[in-house]
Amino acid sequence: MKKKDLLRGIPKVDEVIKQDALFFLLEEKGCVAVTEASRAVLDKLRQEIMALKDEDADSFDMSKLDICRIAEDVADRVKEDEKCNLFPIINATGTILHTNLGRAPLCKEAVENVVEVSRGYSSLEYNVEKGKRGSRHDLVGELIAELTGAEDAMVVNNNASATLIVLATLGKGKEIVVSRGELVEIGGAFRIPDIMVQSGAYLQEVGTSNKTKPSDYENAIITKEQEKELASKESYRGTKRFETGALMKVHKSNYDIVGFTEEASLEDLVKIGKKHNLPVIFDMGNGLMLDLEEYGVREPNIPKSLAAGIDIILFSGDKLLGGPQAGIIAGKKEYIEKMKKHPLARVIRVDKMCFAALEATLMKYRDEKIALRDIPVLNMISSSKEEMKSKAERLAEEIRTANSNLNIELVEVEDQIGGGSAPSVRLPSWAVAVEDSKMSAQGIEIMLRRADIPIVARIHEDRLLLCVRTIAESEFKDIANAFRTGNC
Repeated sequence: MKKKDLLRGIPKVDEVIKQDALFFLLEEKGCVAVTEASRAVLDKLRQEIMALKDEDADSFDMSKLDICRIAEDVADRVKEDEKCNLFPIINATGTILHTNLGRAPLCKEAVENVVEVSRGYSSLEYNVEKGKRGSRHDLVGELIAELTGAEDAMVVNNNASATLIVLATLGKGKEIVVSRGELVEIGGAFRIPDIMVQSGAYLQEVGTSNKTKPSDYENAIITKEQEKELASKESYRGTKRFETGALMKVHKSNYDIVGFTEEASLEDLVKIGKKHNLPVIFDMGNGLMLDLEEYGVREPNIPKSLAAGIDIILFSGDKLLGGPQAGIIAGKKEYIEKMKKHPLARVIRVDKMCFAALEATLMKYRDEKIALRDIPVLNMISSSKEEMKSKAERLAEEIRTANSNLNIELVEVEDQIGGGSAPSVRLPSWAVAVEDSKMSAQGIEIMLRRADIPIVARIHEDRLLLCVRTIAESEFKDIANAFRTGNC
Protein backbone atom coordinates (compact mmCIF):
# COMPACT_ATOMS: atom_id res chain seq x y z
CA MET A 1 0.00 0.00 0.00
CA LYS A 2 1.36 3.38 -1.03
CA LYS A 3 0.33 6.92 -0.12
CA LYS A 4 -1.15 7.47 -3.57
CA ASP A 5 -3.40 4.46 -3.03
CA LEU A 6 -4.62 5.92 0.24
CA LEU A 7 -5.26 9.27 -1.43
CA ARG A 8 -7.31 7.56 -4.13
CA GLY A 9 -9.43 6.06 -1.36
CA ILE A 10 -10.62 9.46 -0.16
CA PRO A 11 -14.26 9.87 -1.30
CA LYS A 12 -15.53 12.94 -3.14
CA VAL A 13 -17.51 15.66 -1.36
CA ASP A 14 -20.73 14.91 -3.25
CA GLU A 15 -20.46 11.24 -2.27
CA VAL A 16 -20.10 12.17 1.39
CA ILE A 17 -23.06 14.53 1.57
CA LYS A 18 -25.33 11.87 0.05
CA GLN A 19 -24.84 9.60 3.07
CA ASP A 20 -27.94 8.79 5.12
CA ALA A 21 -26.21 10.01 8.30
CA LEU A 22 -26.22 13.55 6.88
CA PHE A 23 -29.76 13.61 5.46
CA PHE A 24 -31.46 15.35 8.39
CA LEU A 25 -28.42 17.56 8.97
CA LEU A 26 -28.73 18.86 5.40
CA GLU A 27 -32.37 19.72 6.06
CA GLU A 28 -31.60 21.41 9.37
CA LYS A 29 -28.33 23.24 8.66
CA GLY A 30 -28.39 23.62 4.88
CA CYS A 31 -26.22 22.40 2.03
CA VAL A 32 -23.52 25.07 2.39
CA ALA A 33 -22.71 24.25 6.02
CA VAL A 34 -22.57 20.49 5.41
CA THR A 35 -20.55 20.87 2.20
CA GLU A 36 -17.98 23.15 3.85
CA ALA A 37 -17.68 20.76 6.78
CA SER A 38 -17.19 17.85 4.35
CA ARG A 39 -14.40 19.69 2.55
CA ALA A 40 -12.71 20.48 5.88
CA VAL A 41 -12.87 16.85 7.06
CA LEU A 42 -11.59 15.51 3.73
CA ASP A 43 -8.79 18.11 3.60
CA LYS A 44 -7.69 17.13 7.09
CA LEU A 45 -7.68 13.46 6.10
CA ARG A 46 -5.70 14.26 2.94
CA GLN A 47 -3.10 16.23 4.94
CA GLU A 48 -2.76 13.36 7.41
CA ILE A 49 -2.00 10.95 4.57
CA MET A 50 0.40 13.36 2.86
CA ALA A 51 2.36 13.66 6.11
CA LEU A 52 2.98 9.89 6.18
CA LYS A 53 6.26 8.35 5.12
CA ASP A 54 5.89 5.78 2.32
CA GLU A 55 6.94 2.97 4.63
CA ASP A 56 4.19 3.93 7.10
CA ALA A 57 1.36 3.75 4.56
CA ASP A 58 0.67 0.08 5.31
CA SER A 59 0.03 0.86 8.99
CA PHE A 60 -2.54 3.58 8.25
CA ASP A 61 -5.93 3.07 9.92
CA MET A 62 -8.09 2.22 6.90
CA SER A 63 -11.30 2.75 8.87
CA LYS A 64 -10.64 6.48 8.52
CA LEU A 65 -11.41 6.12 4.81
CA ASP A 66 -14.77 4.48 5.48
CA ILE A 67 -17.38 6.83 4.06
CA CYS A 68 -19.82 6.18 6.92
CA ARG A 69 -17.17 7.17 9.46
CA ILE A 70 -16.31 10.23 7.38
CA ALA A 71 -20.00 11.21 7.37
CA GLU A 72 -20.02 10.95 11.18
CA ASP A 73 -16.91 13.16 11.34
CA VAL A 74 -18.66 15.67 9.08
CA ALA A 75 -21.69 15.73 11.38
CA ASP A 76 -19.40 16.39 14.36
CA ARG A 77 -17.64 19.14 12.39
CA VAL A 78 -20.95 20.85 11.55
CA LYS A 79 -21.91 20.87 15.23
CA GLU A 80 -18.49 22.24 16.16
CA ASP A 81 -18.75 24.99 13.53
CA GLU A 82 -22.20 25.93 14.86
CA LYS A 83 -20.86 26.68 18.33
CA CYS A 84 -21.00 30.37 19.24
CA ASN A 85 -17.89 32.16 20.47
CA LEU A 86 -19.85 33.61 23.38
CA PHE A 87 -21.01 30.88 25.74
CA PRO A 88 -21.67 30.28 29.46
CA ILE A 89 -18.77 29.85 31.87
CA ILE A 90 -18.79 28.89 35.55
CA ASN A 91 -16.97 31.51 37.61
CA ALA A 92 -15.16 29.80 40.49
CA THR A 93 -12.64 32.60 41.03
CA GLY A 94 -14.41 34.41 43.86
CA THR A 95 -14.25 37.69 41.90
CA ILE A 96 -17.87 38.82 41.69
CA LEU A 97 -17.62 41.38 38.89
CA HIS A 98 -15.09 39.53 36.75
CA THR A 99 -14.70 41.77 33.69
CA ASN A 100 -13.29 38.97 31.51
CA LEU A 101 -16.25 36.75 32.40
CA GLY A 102 -18.91 39.34 31.59
CA ARG A 103 -19.26 41.17 34.92
CA ALA A 104 -22.70 41.11 36.54
CA PRO A 105 -24.90 38.03 36.02
CA LEU A 106 -28.50 39.12 35.51
CA CYS A 107 -31.39 38.34 37.82
CA LYS A 108 -33.98 35.81 36.65
CA GLU A 109 -36.60 38.43 35.80
CA ALA A 110 -34.12 40.42 33.71
CA VAL A 111 -33.27 37.34 31.64
CA GLU A 112 -36.95 36.50 31.20
CA ASN A 113 -37.75 40.05 30.14
CA VAL A 114 -34.94 40.05 27.56
CA VAL A 115 -36.28 36.82 26.05
CA GLU A 116 -39.87 38.11 26.07
CA VAL A 117 -39.01 41.45 24.48
CA SER A 118 -36.49 40.18 21.93
CA ARG A 119 -38.52 37.26 20.55
CA GLY A 120 -40.72 39.66 18.55
CA TYR A 121 -41.64 43.32 18.22
CA SER A 122 -41.69 45.70 21.16
CA SER A 123 -42.61 49.18 22.40
CA LEU A 124 -39.03 50.43 22.03
CA GLU A 125 -40.03 53.70 20.34
CA TYR A 126 -43.80 53.43 20.16
CA ASN A 127 -46.31 55.03 22.51
CA VAL A 128 -49.17 52.52 22.70
CA GLU A 129 -51.60 54.89 24.43
CA LYS A 130 -51.15 57.71 21.92
CA GLY A 131 -50.70 55.41 18.94
CA LYS A 132 -47.66 57.25 17.65
CA ARG A 133 -43.89 57.34 17.85
CA GLY A 134 -42.37 57.45 21.31
CA SER A 135 -38.83 57.84 22.65
CA ARG A 136 -36.58 55.13 24.04
CA HIS A 137 -35.32 57.73 26.53
CA ASP A 138 -38.72 57.53 28.25
CA LEU A 139 -38.56 53.79 28.94
CA VAL A 140 -36.66 53.89 32.25
CA GLY A 141 -36.18 57.61 32.90
CA GLU A 142 -39.01 57.92 35.41
CA LEU A 143 -38.01 54.72 37.21
CA ILE A 144 -34.41 55.88 37.61
CA ALA A 145 -35.65 59.26 38.85
CA GLU A 146 -37.93 57.52 41.37
CA LEU A 147 -35.12 55.35 42.73
CA THR A 148 -32.37 57.98 42.82
CA GLY A 149 -34.09 61.29 43.46
CA ALA A 150 -32.89 62.70 40.12
CA GLU A 151 -35.07 64.94 37.97
CA ASP A 152 -34.40 62.93 34.81
CA ALA A 153 -32.13 60.24 33.38
CA MET A 154 -30.91 58.72 30.14
CA VAL A 155 -29.16 55.47 29.22
CA VAL A 156 -26.22 54.98 26.84
CA ASN A 157 -24.13 51.92 26.01
CA ASN A 158 -21.47 52.17 28.75
CA ASN A 159 -20.05 54.56 31.31
CA ALA A 160 -17.22 55.69 29.04
CA SER A 161 -19.89 56.80 26.55
CA ALA A 162 -21.76 58.51 29.37
CA THR A 163 -18.60 60.44 30.27
CA LEU A 164 -18.09 61.37 26.63
CA ILE A 165 -21.58 62.77 26.03
CA VAL A 166 -21.68 64.60 29.37
CA LEU A 167 -18.39 66.36 28.62
CA ALA A 168 -19.31 67.00 24.97
CA THR A 169 -22.61 68.58 26.05
CA LEU A 170 -21.46 70.63 29.03
CA GLY A 171 -17.79 71.20 28.31
CA LYS A 172 -17.05 71.41 24.59
CA GLY A 173 -14.66 74.31 24.06
CA LYS A 174 -14.50 74.88 27.80
CA GLU A 175 -12.37 73.72 30.71
CA ILE A 176 -13.44 70.93 33.02
CA VAL A 177 -11.77 71.17 36.42
CA VAL A 178 -10.62 67.79 37.79
CA SER A 179 -8.31 66.75 40.61
CA ARG A 180 -4.96 65.25 39.54
CA GLY A 181 -5.60 62.39 41.93
CA GLU A 182 -8.76 61.45 40.00
CA LEU A 183 -7.41 61.24 36.45
CA VAL A 184 -8.13 57.54 36.32
CA GLU A 185 -7.62 54.86 33.71
CA ILE A 186 -10.85 52.89 33.56
CA GLY A 187 -9.43 49.80 31.89
CA GLY A 188 -8.28 48.81 28.43
CA ALA A 189 -6.06 51.94 28.35
CA PHE A 190 -9.10 54.25 28.29
CA ARG A 191 -8.24 57.28 30.37
CA ILE A 192 -10.28 60.24 31.56
CA PRO A 193 -7.93 62.77 29.87
CA ASP A 194 -8.24 60.90 26.56
CA ILE A 195 -12.04 60.86 26.74
CA MET A 196 -11.96 64.57 27.52
CA VAL A 197 -9.92 65.25 24.38
CA GLN A 198 -12.46 63.34 22.27
CA SER A 199 -15.31 65.34 23.79
CA GLY A 200 -13.81 68.66 22.78
CA ALA A 201 -13.45 69.80 26.39
CA TYR A 202 -10.19 70.99 27.92
CA LEU A 203 -8.77 69.37 31.01
CA GLN A 204 -7.81 71.69 33.86
CA GLU A 205 -5.93 69.66 36.46
CA VAL A 206 -5.86 70.93 40.02
CA GLY A 207 -4.21 69.85 43.25
CA THR A 208 -1.72 67.03 43.53
CA SER A 209 -1.86 63.24 43.34
CA ASN A 210 -2.53 62.89 47.06
CA LYS A 211 -4.04 66.23 48.08
CA THR A 212 -6.66 68.42 46.43
CA LYS A 213 -8.47 71.10 48.42
CA PRO A 214 -11.75 72.89 47.63
CA SER A 215 -9.75 76.08 47.10
CA ASP A 216 -7.81 74.37 44.28
CA TYR A 217 -11.04 74.01 42.30
CA GLU A 218 -12.18 77.56 43.00
CA ASN A 219 -8.82 79.09 42.11
CA ALA A 220 -8.88 77.32 38.73
CA ILE A 221 -12.23 78.75 37.61
CA ILE A 222 -12.08 81.07 34.59
CA THR A 223 -15.05 83.24 33.62
CA LYS A 224 -15.93 84.28 30.08
CA GLU A 225 -14.55 87.75 30.76
CA GLN A 226 -11.30 86.36 32.13
CA GLU A 227 -10.96 84.13 29.08
CA LYS A 228 -11.11 87.21 26.86
CA GLU A 229 -8.59 89.02 29.03
CA LEU A 230 -6.22 86.08 28.87
CA ALA A 231 -6.69 85.49 25.13
CA SER A 232 -3.54 87.42 24.28
CA LYS A 233 -1.57 86.06 27.22
CA GLU A 234 -0.15 82.73 28.25
CA SER A 235 -0.50 81.10 31.64
CA TYR A 236 2.51 80.25 33.76
CA ARG A 237 2.53 76.84 32.03
CA GLY A 238 2.61 78.40 28.60
CA THR A 239 -0.87 77.15 27.66
CA LYS A 240 -4.01 78.99 26.65
CA ARG A 241 -6.86 79.11 29.16
CA PHE A 242 -10.57 78.79 28.43
CA GLU A 243 -13.82 79.52 30.23
CA THR A 244 -14.70 76.92 32.86
CA GLY A 245 -17.56 74.65 31.82
CA ALA A 246 -17.99 72.45 34.89
CA LEU A 247 -16.43 71.01 38.02
CA MET A 248 -15.92 67.26 37.87
CA LYS A 249 -15.26 64.64 40.52
CA VAL A 250 -14.24 61.12 39.50
CA HIS A 251 -14.70 58.31 42.00
CA LYS A 252 -11.51 56.28 42.46
CA SER A 253 -13.36 53.01 42.11
CA ASN A 254 -10.46 50.85 40.87
CA TYR A 255 -7.68 52.05 43.18
CA ASP A 256 -7.20 53.80 46.50
CA ILE A 257 -4.88 56.49 47.84
CA VAL A 258 -4.03 56.21 51.53
CA GLY A 259 -1.78 58.06 53.96
CA PHE A 260 -1.20 61.82 53.71
CA THR A 261 -4.28 62.64 51.65
CA GLU A 262 -7.08 65.15 51.24
CA GLU A 263 -9.88 65.57 48.74
CA ALA A 264 -12.80 67.91 48.23
CA SER A 265 -16.20 66.44 49.02
CA LEU A 266 -19.23 66.57 46.75
CA GLU A 267 -20.74 69.10 49.14
CA ASP A 268 -17.63 71.29 48.75
CA LEU A 269 -17.90 71.22 44.97
CA VAL A 270 -21.65 71.90 45.03
CA LYS A 271 -21.05 74.98 47.17
CA ILE A 272 -18.40 76.26 44.74
CA GLY A 273 -20.53 75.36 41.72
CA LYS A 274 -23.51 77.32 43.01
CA LYS A 275 -21.32 80.31 43.82
CA HIS A 276 -19.96 80.43 40.26
CA ASN A 277 -23.06 79.09 38.48
CA LEU A 278 -21.25 75.97 37.27
CA PRO A 279 -22.63 72.42 37.01
CA VAL A 280 -21.01 69.73 39.15
CA ILE A 281 -20.45 66.33 37.52
CA PHE A 282 -19.79 63.14 39.48
CA ASP A 283 -18.39 60.23 37.48
CA MET A 284 -19.23 57.55 40.00
CA GLY A 285 -18.55 54.52 37.84
CA ASN A 286 -19.53 51.62 40.10
CA GLY A 287 -23.32 52.19 40.18
CA LEU A 288 -24.00 51.39 43.83
CA MET A 289 -27.66 52.06 44.59
CA LEU A 290 -27.85 50.83 48.20
CA ASP A 291 -25.86 51.44 51.36
CA LEU A 292 -23.75 48.28 51.71
CA GLU A 293 -21.54 49.43 54.59
CA GLU A 294 -23.03 46.64 56.71
CA TYR A 295 -21.30 44.19 54.37
CA GLY A 296 -17.96 46.00 54.35
CA VAL A 297 -18.52 48.05 51.18
CA ARG A 298 -17.85 51.67 52.11
CA GLU A 299 -18.55 53.29 48.77
CA PRO A 300 -20.67 56.30 47.82
CA ASN A 301 -24.15 55.42 46.59
CA ILE A 302 -26.25 57.12 43.94
CA PRO A 303 -29.16 58.55 46.00
CA LYS A 304 -26.86 60.05 48.66
CA SER A 305 -24.57 61.53 46.02
CA LEU A 306 -27.48 63.22 44.26
CA ALA A 307 -28.82 64.42 47.62
CA ALA A 308 -25.55 66.33 48.06
CA GLY A 309 -26.80 68.66 45.31
CA ILE A 310 -24.70 67.63 42.33
CA ASP A 311 -26.10 68.31 38.87
CA ILE A 312 -25.09 65.15 37.02
CA ILE A 313 -24.09 61.65 38.10
CA LEU A 314 -23.00 58.88 35.74
CA PHE A 315 -22.43 55.22 36.44
CA SER A 316 -22.25 51.71 34.96
CA GLY A 317 -25.17 49.31 34.71
CA ASP A 318 -23.17 46.08 34.92
CA LYS A 319 -21.14 46.69 38.07
CA LEU A 320 -22.64 47.09 41.54
CA LEU A 321 -26.05 47.90 40.05
CA GLY A 322 -26.15 44.27 38.87
CA GLY A 323 -27.69 44.86 35.45
CA PRO A 324 -26.61 44.83 31.79
CA GLN A 325 -23.74 46.82 30.34
CA ALA A 326 -24.94 50.41 30.15
CA GLY A 327 -23.95 53.93 31.05
CA ILE A 328 -26.60 55.71 33.10
CA ILE A 329 -26.74 59.49 33.41
CA ALA A 330 -29.03 61.03 36.02
CA GLY A 331 -29.51 64.52 37.39
CA LYS A 332 -30.94 67.92 36.49
CA LYS A 333 -33.51 67.81 33.70
CA GLU A 334 -32.11 70.87 31.89
CA TYR A 335 -28.79 69.12 31.33
CA ILE A 336 -30.22 65.67 30.57
CA GLU A 337 -32.50 67.17 27.90
CA LYS A 338 -29.49 68.73 26.18
CA MET A 339 -27.72 65.37 26.15
CA LYS A 340 -30.75 63.61 24.67
CA LYS A 341 -30.64 66.06 21.76
CA HIS A 342 -26.87 65.81 21.24
CA PRO A 343 -25.79 64.04 17.99
CA LEU A 344 -23.79 61.55 20.06
CA ALA A 345 -26.98 60.32 21.74
CA ARG A 346 -27.89 58.26 18.68
CA VAL A 347 -24.35 56.96 18.24
CA ILE A 348 -24.19 55.54 21.78
CA ARG A 349 -27.81 54.55 22.35
CA VAL A 350 -28.76 51.09 23.63
CA ASP A 351 -31.10 48.49 22.15
CA LYS A 352 -34.32 46.86 23.34
CA MET A 353 -32.52 43.96 25.03
CA CYS A 354 -30.47 46.29 27.21
CA PHE A 355 -33.58 48.26 28.21
CA ALA A 356 -35.45 45.04 28.95
CA ALA A 357 -32.72 43.78 31.28
CA LEU A 358 -32.12 47.17 32.89
CA GLU A 359 -35.76 47.91 33.65
CA ALA A 360 -36.34 44.48 35.21
CA THR A 361 -33.20 44.94 37.33
CA LEU A 362 -34.18 48.43 38.46
CA MET A 363 -37.64 47.21 39.47
CA LYS A 364 -35.97 45.11 42.17
CA TYR A 365 -34.67 48.25 43.87
CA ARG A 366 -38.15 49.35 44.88
CA ASP A 367 -37.64 47.08 47.89
CA GLU A 368 -34.13 46.83 49.35
CA LYS A 369 -34.68 43.33 50.76
CA ILE A 370 -35.85 42.04 47.39
CA ALA A 371 -32.86 43.65 45.65
CA LEU A 372 -30.43 41.98 48.07
CA ARG A 373 -32.21 38.66 47.60
CA ASP A 374 -32.77 38.60 43.84
CA ILE A 375 -29.94 40.57 42.22
CA PRO A 376 -27.03 38.10 42.02
CA VAL A 377 -24.26 40.66 42.59
CA LEU A 378 -25.90 42.04 45.74
CA ASN A 379 -26.76 38.56 46.97
CA MET A 380 -23.14 37.47 46.58
CA ILE A 381 -21.82 40.55 48.38
CA SER A 382 -24.28 40.26 51.27
CA SER A 383 -23.85 36.50 51.82
CA SER A 384 -22.10 35.76 55.11
CA LYS A 385 -18.97 33.70 55.69
CA GLU A 386 -21.09 31.07 57.48
CA GLU A 387 -23.40 30.78 54.47
CA MET A 388 -20.37 30.34 52.23
CA LYS A 389 -19.01 27.53 54.43
CA SER A 390 -22.31 25.68 54.22
CA LYS A 391 -22.33 26.18 50.46
CA ALA A 392 -18.75 24.91 50.18
CA GLU A 393 -19.68 21.79 52.15
CA ARG A 394 -22.49 21.02 49.71
CA LEU A 395 -20.21 21.46 46.69
CA ALA A 396 -17.49 19.32 48.29
CA GLU A 397 -20.00 16.52 48.85
CA GLU A 398 -21.09 16.66 45.19
CA ILE A 399 -17.46 16.36 44.04
CA ARG A 400 -16.68 13.51 46.47
CA THR A 401 -19.69 11.60 45.17
CA ALA A 402 -18.48 12.06 41.59
CA ASN A 403 -14.88 11.08 42.30
CA SER A 404 -13.78 9.50 45.58
CA ASN A 405 -10.11 9.46 44.52
CA LEU A 406 -9.72 13.22 44.94
CA ASN A 407 -8.39 14.94 48.04
CA ILE A 408 -11.09 17.48 48.98
CA GLU A 409 -10.68 20.10 51.69
CA LEU A 410 -12.46 23.31 52.71
CA VAL A 411 -10.22 26.37 53.03
CA GLU A 412 -10.82 29.96 54.13
CA VAL A 413 -10.36 32.57 51.41
CA GLU A 414 -11.00 36.25 50.77
CA ASP A 415 -13.16 37.08 47.78
CA GLN A 416 -13.18 40.41 45.98
CA ILE A 417 -15.80 42.48 44.18
CA GLY A 418 -13.71 43.24 41.08
CA GLY A 419 -14.84 45.09 37.97
CA GLY A 420 -13.08 48.27 39.09
CA SER A 421 -15.28 48.51 42.18
CA ALA A 422 -14.35 48.73 45.88
CA PRO A 423 -10.69 47.70 45.33
CA SER A 424 -9.82 47.49 49.02
CA VAL A 425 -12.84 45.38 50.05
CA ARG A 426 -12.23 41.73 50.88
CA LEU A 427 -15.12 39.39 51.62
CA PRO A 428 -14.30 36.55 54.07
CA SER A 429 -15.39 33.28 52.48
CA TRP A 430 -14.72 29.59 51.90
CA ALA A 431 -13.51 27.57 48.94
CA VAL A 432 -13.23 23.91 48.02
CA ALA A 433 -9.59 22.90 47.53
CA VAL A 434 -9.09 19.97 45.15
CA GLU A 435 -5.95 17.86 44.80
CA ASP A 436 -5.35 14.80 42.62
CA SER A 437 -2.37 12.50 43.15
CA LYS A 438 -2.24 11.84 39.40
CA MET A 439 -2.55 15.42 38.20
CA SER A 440 -1.03 18.80 39.10
CA ALA A 441 -3.14 21.82 40.04
CA GLN A 442 -2.36 23.28 36.61
CA GLY A 443 -3.53 20.05 34.99
CA ILE A 444 -6.83 20.14 36.90
CA GLU A 445 -7.28 23.80 35.96
CA ILE A 446 -6.83 22.98 32.27
CA MET A 447 -9.22 20.03 32.55
CA LEU A 448 -11.91 22.25 34.09
CA ARG A 449 -11.52 24.86 31.36
CA ARG A 450 -12.10 22.11 28.80
CA ALA A 451 -15.28 20.84 30.45
CA ASP A 452 -18.61 20.94 28.57
CA ILE A 453 -19.35 24.12 30.49
CA PRO A 454 -15.89 25.64 31.09
CA ILE A 455 -15.02 26.26 34.74
CA VAL A 456 -12.58 29.06 35.61
CA ALA A 457 -10.98 28.50 39.01
CA ARG A 458 -8.04 29.76 41.10
CA ILE A 459 -4.71 28.17 41.93
CA HIS A 460 -3.20 29.04 45.31
CA GLU A 461 -0.17 27.37 46.87
CA ASP A 462 -0.27 24.67 44.20
CA ARG A 463 -3.87 23.75 44.99
CA LEU A 464 -6.90 24.33 42.84
CA LEU A 465 -9.57 26.38 44.61
CA LEU A 466 -13.26 26.56 43.75
CA CYS A 467 -14.50 29.76 45.39
CA VAL A 468 -18.18 29.17 46.07
CA ARG A 469 -19.34 32.78 46.40
CA THR A 470 -19.45 33.17 42.62
CA ILE A 471 -20.79 29.68 41.90
CA ALA A 472 -24.55 29.19 41.60
CA GLU A 473 -26.04 26.15 43.35
CA SER A 474 -27.46 25.10 39.98
CA GLU A 475 -23.87 24.77 38.69
CA PHE A 476 -22.76 22.23 41.33
CA LYS A 477 -23.69 19.20 39.21
CA ASP A 478 -21.80 20.56 36.19
CA ILE A 479 -18.70 20.98 38.35
CA ALA A 480 -19.11 17.49 39.80
CA ASN A 481 -19.47 16.03 36.30
CA ALA A 482 -16.19 17.66 35.29
CA PHE A 483 -14.48 15.79 38.14
CA ARG A 484 -16.26 12.51 37.53
CA THR A 485 -14.04 9.42 37.50
CA GLY A 486 -12.64 9.04 34.02
CA ASN A 487 -12.25 12.78 33.45
CA CYS A 488 -9.41 13.06 35.93
